[in-house]
Amino acid sequence: MMLDLGNESTVTMFILLGFSEYPHLHAPLFLLFFMIYAVTLFGNMGIIVARKINPKLHTPMYFFLSHLSFLDICYSTVFTPKLLEILIVENKTISFKGCMTQFFFICAFVITEMFMLAVMAYDRFVAVCNPLLYTVSMSPKLCAFLVAGTYMWGILCSMTITYSLLQLSYCGPNIINHFGCEYSAILSLSCSDPTFSQVICLIISIFNETCSLLIILASYAFIVVTIIKMPSKGGLQKAFSTCSSHLTAISIFHGIILLLYCVPNSKNSWLVVKVATVLFTVMIPMLNPLIYSLRNKDVKGTISRLMRLKLQAHTT
Repeated sequence: MMLDLGNESTVTMFILLGFSEYPHLHAPLFLLFFMIYAVTLFGNMGIIVARKINPKLHTPMYFFLSHLSFLDICYSTVFTPKLLEILIVENKTISFKGCMTQFFFICAFVITEMFMLAVMAYDRFVAVCNPLLYTVSMSPKLCAFLVAGTYMWGILCSMTITYSLLQLSYCGPNIINHFGCEYSAILSLSCSDPTFSQVICLIISIFNETCSLLIILASYAFIVVTIIKMPSKGGLQKAFSTCSSHLTAISIFHGIILLLYCVPNSKNSWLVVKVATVLFTVMIPMLNPLIYSLRNKDVKGTISRLMRLKLQAHTT
């Protein structure tokens, strides 16, 4: 849909193509993504509730993990319902304001999660390298400050990039070759010079990726040195188990981000971008609770107890 302003037309509505080139896959994709979204909500809510009700999980690590679960719920919810909608309806549209709002929230949540994983790496560094002073070093006030800082930084970066997109003109075409308002998809529709927005996005992306990875790499470098110096095998196994889940989550998260950065800007690469975005926005939020809960007896025990109580409540 276009709004005429003199000799210029302004886009007020975007059409999302999604996976329209594969109509025969719409039904199975809808069922697959719906089940993944259900598991995402159940798994992440399970971790948040488990931490609330189990005193053993009232530690800095699980405080950060509960916020990671909250972020997974948020950015999965920003993208997945719209993806499910365009798989089953013929009117695959989103308003200009809705598109920019979707982009703002997904950008804010992803950047926040990026630094939340970095904060969790620092937490593991303190836990392994200075275990006797762990509870003192990671005080509730410091934990709250670190979490608040990640949210504020994510919102600030997202506001800056979204503002740069709003300064562009969109006068057609209004077809987005994607299932959501991803940055490169929006930028491809601009009919004005996108250089300013591209520079802003590049600076913020490089800064965030570099800073978060440096914090993670520095933390784990000290952890590795500490583990090597450990005399007992028991301490070595405990240190490895406390870090392995987090390392797995980091590898998947940053691996897919780097894949998106490395995809060449061409028509043939849009399918790769779509698949990578699906992995990022749909799969990662589901995998994080599985990665953490399957390797942790306290979390598994609490969730199992909750499920038994629910079943008993339904049967009585």
